[in-house]
Amino acid sequence: MELAHSLLLNEDALAQITEAKRPVFIFEWLRFLDKVLVAVDVKEKQKKLVEQLTGLISSAPGPPTRKLLAKNLATLYSIGDTFTVFQTLDKCNEIIKSKDDTPAYLPTKLAAVACVGAFYEKMGRMLGSSFPDTINNLLKALKSAESQGRGEILLSLQKVLSGLGGAAASCHRDIYKNARSLLTDRSMAVRCAVAKCLLELQNEAVFMWTTELENMATLCFKALEGSNYGVRVAVAKLLGTVMATALMPKQAAVMRQNVKRATLEEVLELMATGFLRGGSGFLKSGGEMLKGGGSVSREVRVGVTQAYVVFVTTLGGQWLERNFATFLSHVLDLVSHPRATQTHVEAVYSRRCVSFMLRATLGGLLGEKAQIAAGKEICQAISKQMRVMLIAVVNDISGENKAGAADVSASQHVMVCALKELGSLVQSLSATASPLIQEPSVGLLETVTSVLLHPSMAARLAAAWCLRCVAVALPYQLTPLLDRCAERINNLKSSPEAVSGYSFAMAALLGGVHQCPLGIPHSKGKVIAEDLLRTAAQNSRLSLQRTQAGWLLLGALMTLGPSLVRYHLPKMLLLWRNVFPRSQKELEAEKARGDSFTWQVTLEGRAGALCAMRSFVAHCPELLTEDVIRRLMTPIECAMTMMSHVPAIIKVHGAHLKASAAMVRLRLYDILALLPPKTYEGSFNALLRELVAEFTLTDNSANTTTSLLRSLCHYDDSVLMGSWLQETDHKSIEDQLQPNSASGSGALEHDPSSIYLRVPIGEAIPGPLPLGVSVIDASVALFGVVFPHVSFKHRLQMLDHFAECIKQAKGVRQQAVQLNIFTAVLSALKGLAENKSTLGPEEVRKSALALVMGALDNPNPILRCAAGEALGRMAQVVGEATFIARMAQTSFDKLKSARDVVSRTGHSLALGCLHRYVGGIGSGQHLKTSVSILLALAQDGSSHEVQTWALHSLALIVDSSGPMYRGYVEPTLSLVLTLLLTVPPSHTEVHQCLGRCLGALITTVGPELQGKFSTVSTIRSSCLVGCAIMQDHSDSLVQAAAISCLQQLHMFAPRHVNLSSLVPCLCVHLCSSHLLLRRAAVACLRQLAQREAAEVCEYAMSLAKRAGDSKDSTPINLNITETGLEGVLFGMLDRETDRKLCSDIHDTLGHMLSSLAVEKLSHWLKLCKDVLAATTEDFTCQAVTFEVEKDEEDSEKKDEMDDDTMFTGLGEDDKSKPSVAPRWVTRVFAADCLCRIILLCENADKTHFDLAAARSAQTKNPKGDLLVLHLSDLIRMAFMAATDHSNQLRMAGLQALEDIIKKFASVPEPEFPGHVILEQYQANVGAALRPAFSPDTPSDITAKACQVCSTWIGSGVVSDLNDLRRVHNLLVSSLDKVQAGKGSSSQLYSESATTMEKLAVLKAWAEVRLKTLIRALYHICYDDEDEEDLGANLPSLSRLWLAMLRDYALLTLPAEFSSQLPPDGGAFYTPETIDTARLHYRSSWAPVLHAVALWLSSTGFGAGEEKEKDSSTPSKAPALPQGASSTTKTFEESVKDRMHLMLGKDIQMELLNVLHRLLLTRDPPAVQLQVTAVVQETIRAAQDHLQRQRTSKEEEGEKDSQPSLGEGGESGELVPGKSLVFAAMELLVFILVRHLPQLNTRVKESPSHAPLRPRRLPEESARLVANTVSILAELPSLCSPAGSMTILPTVLFLITGVLRETAVKTSDSSVPMPVSAALQGIKTIITSPLARVESTQKQWTGLVRSSLASVLEYSQPDESRPDMDEVSMLTAITLFLLSASNELVGVTVLQRGCMDRFRNALNSSDPWVQARCYQLLLSVFQHSSRALSTPYIHALAPLMVEKLKAVERSRPGTAAELQAVQEGIRVLENLVGMGEEKNRVQLLALLVPTLISYLLDENAISSAPQVSKGLHDFALQNLMRIGPLYPAAFKTVIGAAPELKTRLESAIRASQASSKAKAAARQAQPTVQTAPTIKLKTSFF
Repeated sequence: MELAHSLLLNEDALAQITEAKRPVFIFEWLRFLDKVLVAVDVKEKQKKLVEQLTGLISSAPGPPTRKLLAKNLATLYSIGDTFTVFQTLDKCNEIIKSKDDTPAYLPTKLAAVACVGAFYEKMGRMLGSSFPDTINNLLKALKSAESQGRGEILLSLQKVLSGLGGAAASCHRDIYKNARSLLTDRSMAVRCAVAKCLLELQNEAVFMWTTELENMATLCFKALEGSNYGVRVAVAKLLGTVMATALMPKQAAVMRQNVKRATLEEVLELMATGFLRGGSGFLKSGGEMLKGGGSVSREVRVGVTQAYVVFVTTLGGQWLERNFATFLSHVLDLVSHPRATQTHVEAVYSRRCVSFMLRATLGGLLGEKAQIAAGKEICQAISKQMRVMLIAVVNDISGENKAGAADVSASQHVMVCALKELGSLVQSLSATASPLIQEPSVGLLETVTSVLLHPSMAARLAAAWCLRCVAVALPYQLTPLLDRCAERINNLKSSPEAVSGYSFAMAALLGGVHQCPLGIPHSKGKVIAEDLLRTAAQNSRLSLQRTQAGWLLLGALMTLGPSLVRYHLPKMLLLWRNVFPRSQKELEAEKARGDSFTWQVTLEGRAGALCAMRSFVAHCPELLTEDVIRRLMTPIECAMTMMSHVPAIIKVHGAHLKASAAMVRLRLYDILALLPPKTYEGSFNALLRELVAEFTLTDNSANTTTSLLRSLCHYDDSVLMGSWLQETDHKSIEDQLQPNSASGSGALEHDPSSIYLRVPIGEAIPGPLPLGVSVIDASVALFGVVFPHVSFKHRLQMLDHFAECIKQAKGVRQQAVQLNIFTAVLSALKGLAENKSTLGPEEVRKSALALVMGALDNPNPILRCAAGEALGRMAQVVGEATFIARMAQTSFDKLKSARDVVSRTGHSLALGCLHRYVGGIGSGQHLKTSVSILLALAQDGSSHEVQTWALHSLALIVDSSGPMYRGYVEPTLSLVLTLLLTVPPSHTEVHQCLGRCLGALITTVGPELQGKFSTVSTIRSSCLVGCAIMQDHSDSLVQAAAISCLQQLHMFAPRHVNLSSLVPCLCVHLCSSHLLLRRAAVACLRQLAQREAAEVCEYAMSLAKRAGDSKDSTPINLNITETGLEGVLFGMLDRETDRKLCSDIHDTLGHMLSSLAVEKLSHWLKLCKDVLAATTEDFTCQAVTFEVEKDEEDSEKKDEMDDDTMFTGLGEDDKSKPSVAPRWVTRVFAADCLCRIILLCENADKTHFDLAAARSAQTKNPKGDLLVLHLSDLIRMAFMAATDHSNQLRMAGLQALEDIIKKFASVPEPEFPGHVILEQYQANVGAALRPAFSPDTPSDITAKACQVCSTWIGSGVVSDLNDLRRVHNLLVSSLDKVQAGKGSSSQLYSESATTMEKLAVLKAWAEVRLKTLIRALYHICYDDEDEEDLGANLPSLSRLWLAMLRDYALLTLPAEFSSQLPPDGGAFYTPETIDTARLHYRSSWAPVLHAVALWLSSTGFGAGEEKEKDSSTPSKAPALPQGASSTTKTFEESVKDRMHLMLGKDIQMELLNVLHRLLLTRDPPAVQLQVTAVVQETIRAAQDHLQRQRTSKEEEGEKDSQPSLGEGGESGELVPGKSLVFAAMELLVFILVRHLPQLNTRVKESPSHAPLRPRRLPEESARLVANTVSILAELPSLCSPAGSMTILPTVLFLITGVLRETAVKTSDSSVPMPVSAALQGIKTIITSPLARVESTQKQWTGLVRSSLASVLEYSQPDESRPDMDEVSMLTAITLFLLSASNELVGVTVLQRGCMDRFRNALNSSDPWVQARCYQLLLSVFQHSSRALSTPYIHALAPLMVEKLKAVERSRPGTAAELQAVQEGIRVLENLVGMGEEKNRVQLLALLVPTLISYLLDENAISSAPQVSKGLHDFALQNLMRIGPLYPAAFKTVIGAAPELKTRLESAIRASQASSKAKAAARQAQPTVQTAPTIKLKTSFF
C-alpha cells in the first residue's frame, strides 16, 4: 500500500500485483492524490497525471473509484493549467454518446458522466459556453440509460447546475421536462437522484415555484406513492423547499424577473391536497376506488407530513412565530377533514401526522418565550372548538341530526391533536411554563378541564393526559387539580361524560405522581374510587361509566406504591373477590339472568377489576406475599372459568359484547404474565387453549397480526427487517408504514388504563395499540411465560396444532397466522432460555424443527428472519452438538443446491443465527463450511438480496466466533473491499452489511492491529480503505457504519486513525438530518474525547476556520463559531430529544471539561455563562446590582436584548433562522458543569483559590487563568440559576452557590487585611436565597436553601451582625413553619416533602449552632447579640431537636418492632410516608445530635431548663437525683455525676452492645477509634461512680463491707448480659482479635493455621490497639477483688499477648504505641491496690508469677523471630521485678529466666540493646528490697565487668557503642557506691583499671577518631570525679599498680596542656553526664 503513495501512479508496482488487488491499489493512490493535490505544485507533472487519470476512466472503475477519480481530475484542472480541459471534456462526452450498451462498458460510461459533473461543479462558468452540448448529451443519454446510469446522470446534472448557477438558465426547462417524468421511476435510487437534481434546479429556475408550482406538487405526491424512506425524505425536502421558495422567493431571482408570489393560503392548500387526496388528483380509476375505498396512500401522507416540516423549517422560527395561528388552524383543519378520518385507524394515523408536524416545528424551532405564545394560541383553538361543539350538541338534542354526529367526530380529532401538543409543550417547558398556566386571560386549566366533558372519549382522554403533563411540569398544580376534579365528580354525579372525564383526569394525575419527587398528600383519591364503586349499582343509566371510572381510579391509586396501598389492601382484596362469582353454581345462575346491558356492565366491571389487580401486582411487588397471591388467585380463577362461558353469552346477547369480552381477556393475560406461573399451574390446560385460539385467529375472522415480532427478533437484524426506521427522527410517523396490523396506530382511547401507567421509554405519550392487536400481543407474551412450565406432552400437541393451523389457512390469512405463531414460538423459546430449561425429547424437537424449517423458505422476509432467529434459539435451548450439526447440515445442503433467492437468503441467515446463539466454541466445527458458503453467496452479483443476507450472516459469525475466526480474516476482508469497490451505491443494504462485517472483523483482530508485522499492517490499511469508501457513501446508515468501524479501530490502534480528517467529518455529521448518523458521530466523539479531548477541539476549530476561509462552492452546513465544538454540542442539547444521543453529548462534554476546563478556564466559564444568561425573562437581574465595569455592563445589556441570536451560525449566516436560546435542560447541565469546573480547579492547583497568589501569577504569565479571578462571574452564574423559573435550575444554582461559598469562604482579600473576598457579595447571596423561602416554593428547594444558609452563616464570611441578620431572618421565618406542627397548612405535596423541609431547617439550625460554638472556642470576634439571637430560639429549637431524635430512634428500629411504632407517626413524619421519611432523617440526624449534646452539656444536661428554685440552699446528697443541680460542685463533677445518672447501668450496657454491633458492621478505623473513645468515657464514668460509692460508704463508716463493692461482689462471678465489665471485654477482645488475629488461641490450634510473624501495625491500627489495651488495664478497677480475680487472667493474657505480637524492632529504635500501652497496662495492674487484699493474696501471687513466666517465654530468643524487640521485653520483665518484688522473691525458676534474659541482652551485638539493658539492670540493682536485688548483682556483675574490660581491646566505633560503654560504667559506679566501706577497695579495683585502660596515650590522641576521643574524655572525667569521692581507697588501688598511675598522669598533663581554658571550664562542671542519655518515651518506673 505504501507504494501507492506517490504523486504519479506507480505503474511498475501496479503491474506486479495480482489482478484482484489492483482496484484497491488504484483507489489508495487516488485517496493519496486527493490529500496532496491541494498542497503540491503540479506544473511539471500535470500532463502525465492527466494521462494517467483519463486512462483510468476507460478502465471500468467501480463507484467509489470513479467518484474520487472525477474529484481529482477536477481539482487538478482547477489548480493547474486548464489547456487540455476541453479535450478531456470532449473525450468524456464521446464515451457518453457511445452506443455500446454492454454491462462491461457501463462503468466506463458512468466514470465519464461523473467526471463531467465534477468539472462543472468545480469550475462552473470557467468552462464557458460548452454547457448546452454537455447538458443535451447527458439528457439524451438519460432517455436510454438503465437505472444505475439514470441515477449517475441526474447527480451529474445536479453538479452541473450547482456549478453554473444562473448561467445555465437556457437549459433549465429541458432539464425539468426530462427529469420530472423520472420522479415516478421504479428504481427508488433514481427517484432520490431526481429529487436532489430538482432541488438544485429550483434555486435558479423561477418557473418551478411559480407557473409550475401545482404540477410540482402533484409530481411530488406521485413520487411518494410506493416510496421507501429515502425517497420520502428526498421528495419531502424538494416539496417543502419549493413551497417555501414560492412563499418567500430568494432575492436575486425575484429581481431578475417580475414574479407573482404565491400566498400562504395557496401554498398550504396545495400541500393539503397531498395530505388528503394523495397523488392521483380527484379522479381515481374505478379499480382503485373498488380496492381502496378512495383512501389516500399512507406513504403519500407520511411524505407530505415530512414536507410540511421542511417547509416550516426552511422558512424559519421567526416566520413560524408570526404565522403560527394560520399554520395551527390549517393543520387542525387537516385532521378534521372527513377524508383524513375515513376509518378509525386512518383517523389515528392522520392525528399522528399532524402531531408530528406540530412537535417537529413548535418543539424544535421556537424558543421558550415563543413556545409560551404558541401555547396560548393552542388554548384559543381548543376553546373555539369547544364552543362549536357545545352549539352542535345543544342543537342536536333529539339526536336525529347526522351532521351533528359528524361534527363531534371531526372535533374529537382536532381536540386530541391540540391537547397532545399542548401537553408536550408544557412538559418540555417544565417549570418555565408557569406564565402560561398562571395568566388568567389564557385560562389554560379551565380550557383543558372543559374538554373533560366532551362527548368523545378520545378527547376526554387527551384532556386528561394534558392535565397530567401540566402537573408533571408544575408539581404545585397536582394537588389543587386533584381536588378540583374530585369536587366536580361529586357535583356532576349525574352526567356520564363528567364521571368519565373527571375520573380520567384524576387517574392521569395520580399516574403522574411518580414523576413528581415531592408527591401528593396521602389522603387524596381513595375516597372517590370507593364511593364510585359503591354507587355504581344504584343508577343503571350511569352504572357503566361509574364502574369503569371506579376501577380506573383504583388502578391509578396502585401506582402510588406499597406505602399507601398497604393500608387498604384487605378492603381491596374483598372488593376484587366480590366482583366475580364465587362458584360454578353462581356462574350458571348468572348466565341465566341478565340482559345485554347488565352483561356489558358486568364484563366492563370485571375487566376493570382485573386491570386494577394488574396495576397492584406491577406497582406493589413488596406486598405480594404468598397469602396475598393466594387471595388474588380466587377472583382470577373465576375469571378463567368465566372465559369459557363468554362465547355462549355473546351468542345470546349480541356481538357488541365482543369488545368487552376481549378487554376481559386482555386484562387477564396481562395480570397472569406478571404472576409466577407456579401459582396457576392447575389452570394451564384451559388457559393454553384460550391463548392458542387467540393468536392462531381461530375465532377471529380478521387477519390481525401481532406487533411483537420485531421486538422478539434480534436488534442486529434490523437491516433485514427495515426496523432501523424506528431509529430515525420520523419514527412516530414511519411506524404507520410497517406491515403488521394497525402498526403505529397507538392511541389512548384503545386502552384508558394507559393514562396512569408509566410511559414506555423513548415515547412521549402512551400509545396502546387497538384492542384486537393488544389481545394477541398479550396472548403471545403470556404464552412465552407459560410454555417453559408446560409438560412435554402438551408442548408436542401445541406444536403439531400450529403446523396444522398454517396448513389450513390460505393466502393472506396464512401469512397472518404464521406471523403470530412464529412470534409465539420465539416468545416461548426466549422463555425457555431465560428459565434455563430444555425444549424436550426428540419428538418435540422434531416437530419444532419442521415448523421452523418450513418458514425459512417463506417469501415474506420478516418471517424468514423470525425463522432464523427461532432456529438459533432452539439450538441454544437444546444445546446438543448432534442436534446443532443436523440443523447446520440441512442448511448447508439446501444452500449448495438451491438457486432461488428466497431459500438462499433464509438458510444463510439460519447459519448466522446458529452461530450467534451457540457461540464460537459450540459451532467451531461448522465454521469453515459456513464461511466458505457465505463468502461464495456474498459474491453473487445477480441478487443483491442474497448478498445482503449472506453478508449479514457472515457478520454474525465473525462476531460470535471471536478469536477462532482469526484464520479467515484475510479472505473475508479482501471480499469486503472488493464488494465495497464494485457494488453500486444504490444498494445501500449491501453496503450496510459490509460495514457490519468490517466492524466485526476489526473487533476480531482487536489489539493485534497495533502490531508492526506486514500481515497486520496490510489488514490495518485494508480496514482504513474500507472505512474511507464507506465514509464517502451517500447513504447515512453506511456513513454511520464507517464511523463505528473507525471508532473501533481507534480503540485498538489509536495511532493509526487520522484524527485530523476524522474529527471534521464527525463535526459535519452532527448537523445530519439522520438520527443514526448523529448518534454514531457523537458516540465516536465521546470515545475520542476520553483520551484526546484537546486534539478533538483543535481539529474542530480548524474546520470552522477552513469553512470561513474557503472560496469553495460547497459551503459546509456548520455552526462552529468561536465557542468551538463545545458550543455546537451545547446547541445540540437544545434540539435533540433522543435519550441515548443526549446522554452521549453529556458524556462528551464531561470528558472535554475534565481535560480542558482548567487550562481554558475563561473559555469554559464563558460558555456556561452564555448558556445560563439566556433566561426566558429578564426578571433575574432586578434584585441585584453587580459591580461591573462600564463596558461589561453594556455588553450584558446587548446580550439580554438579543439573546435569540446566541448560538447562531457564523454570525451573519442567515438572518431568517436564528437558533433558539438555550432551553432549561441545557441550562441545568451548564450549572452542573459550573460545579464540576470548581471541583476540577480544586484538584488541580490551590492557587485557584488564593487571590494574592493568583494576581502575582497573572503578572508573571498574563495568559494564565485562575478561578479566583472569575469569582464575580461564578457568583453571577449561580445567582442567575438560583433565581430562575425552572425548579431544576434553581436546585442546580443553589448547589453551585453552596460550592462557591465552601471553596472561597476563607480566601483573604489582599487589599483589606482581615477581610475575605466573598464579603462584597453578601447582597447577592442574600438575594439568591430570599426567593427560595417564599411560601409557594417547593420543599426540596427550600430544604436546599436552608443548607446554603447554614453554610453561609457558618462560613464566617460576614462578621457584621446586621448583614448576617438578613440571611438569619430567612432561617428564623422557616423555623416558624416547623413549629406550626403537622397538618396545619393546606398541603400541596406529600407529607414526606414536609418532613424533608422541616428536617432541613432543623439541620441548618444545628449546623449554625455548631459553627458559632466552634468560633466561640477560637475567640473569633462574634457579637454576643448573635448568641442571644440563637439563644432566644434555643429552648424551642432544643425541644424540636429532641423530638426529631426521638423520631429517628423509632424509625431505626428493626422491622420486627414495626408494630410498636406510634400509630399516628412521629413529630415530623406520618406512618404512610415512613419509608421516604427514613432517608430524610438519616441525612440530618448527626449534626442535630451534636448540637443537642453541646446544648445539654452547656445547660448541665437540662439543669438550665427549669432554673432550680433551691439553688441557694446547696443540698448534700449527690447520689440522689433531686440534688442533681447541687451548686457546691464544680461543673465537671456535676456532668460526670449526671453522665452516670443519665447512663444508668442498663443504658451503659446497652451502649456497649450497640457499639459492639457497630464494630461488626462498620469497618473504617476512624469509626473504631471513636468507639474506643466512647468506651473509655463509659468506663471512666463507671469508675467515678464506684469511687463515689466507696467514699460515701467510708463516710458512713462501713469499712468492712468495702470489698463487696464493684462488679463480682463476694463470689467474683460476672454475669454476661448484666455485667458492664463483661460487655466491655467482649468489645475490646473483638477489636484486638480483628487487628491481631494471632491472639486468638483457637486460630493457632486449627490445622490450617500458618503461624503469622509479628509485624509492625499500620498507624491507625496501632493507635486502636494501644487505646484498647489501656482500657483493658482499667477494667479490674471496676470489680471487687473477687471479681477482678475472675477477669485478670484474661486481661493479663491479652496484654502480654499484645506485647508479644507488637514488640518488633523499629529502624529508629522508637517504641511502638501498642507496646508502650501494654507496658503501661502491666504497671497499672501490678501496682493496683489488689496486691494488698488478704482474701485473694494467694491467687494474686500466682497470677503475677504466671504472667512473668509468659513474658519470659515470649522473650526467649528464637530464630523464627529475628526482629523481636528485646528491649521492650526486658522493660516488661523489669516492671515485674520492681513493682511485684514480694511475690517474686525466691522463685528460682523465674529468677533464672530473668537472669538469662539480661545475660542475653548484655551479650547482644546491638549496642542499643546493651545500653538499655544496663539502664534496666541499674534500676533492678538499686531496688529497695535487697532480697530481690542481691542475686541479680551476684549473677550479672561479673559478666558486666568482663564486657567492660573487653572494651580496651575493641574500642567503640559508633556513638551508640560509646553510649553502651558509658551506661555500663555508670552501673559499676553505682555498685561501688552501694557497696559497704570494707569492700570499697575491691570494687574500685574493678572500676579504676577499666577506666584507665580507656585512656589513649598522648601521641595517639590527635589522630584518634572522634568516638575514641570521646571514650578517653569520658574515662578521664570519671576518674577525676571518683578520686575525690573515695580518696583513701583510690590511692590504694592506684598505688598497687604503678603503670596505671603513669598513664593517668600523662593523660591529665596532656589534657591540661591542650587547653588551659578548656580545663578551667571542665573543672567548673565536674559532674558531666550524670543523667542517662537515653530517655524513654514514657517513663514506666
